[in-house]
Amino acid sequence: MATLIPSIACLGVIGRNNNPLHIQIFPSYDPSTNTYVPARTSLQFHLLLSSTLDVFDLRARRNAAAGVGLSGDFGLLHAVDDRLAAYGFETNTGTKFVAVVDMRGRRVDGRAGNGGVHGIGVQQGGGLGGVGGGAAAAAASSVGLREGEMKVVFKAMQTAYIKLLQNPFFDPDEHSPLTGTGGKKITSKKFAEDMRRIGEHWGPGVPVI
Repeated sequence: MATLIPSIACLGVIGRNNNPLHIQIFPSYDPSTNTYVPARTSLQFHLLLSSTLDVFDLRARRNAAAGVGLSGDFGLLHAVDDRLAAYGFETNTGTKFVAVVDMRGRRVDGRAGNGGVHGIGVQQGGGLGGVGGGAAAAAASSVGLREGEMKVVFKAMQTAYIKLLQNPFFDPDEHSPLTGTGGKKITSKKFAEDMRRIGEHWGPGVPVI
């Protein structure tokens, strides 16, 4: 029986108006078919990301009351079931990053009969997205995720978002209007590529993405 370790199932970027800016879904390993397929439908992931907004709001209010600020690493937002868990980070401008982790989403060796969904491929032979045998084997012996495992993900997501903001053709007010409602989704191909790289390359024990 294959040893399974955590992997990214979905990455989401939510604007300050609680509007979805970018959502990217990644395949998880299905032992019944020996293939990689999304753990949930696109609609289910959208609803899951929406459900995290109440948790963000609750923790922001609690942090404000405690005088510790409104932004930062919120860690585990909630466990969806025995496989999926949502983690979150909020910037000081109110942009929220959410990473949904499948606790059994990847084989240690990264092999599968039919790898890849919608252009998201699986490397054959050793590790998926740079998760090599040493890190994967060490992670496989642990239960769940250690505190801080997701920091590298949110740091990479924030770096990609800052690069997007530095693009002179990108107008952030179009995506999170000052009126407080609505906003366009992010359509930048470079940003989408950065999100895909983060989702594919992350794994327990990976220090840098």
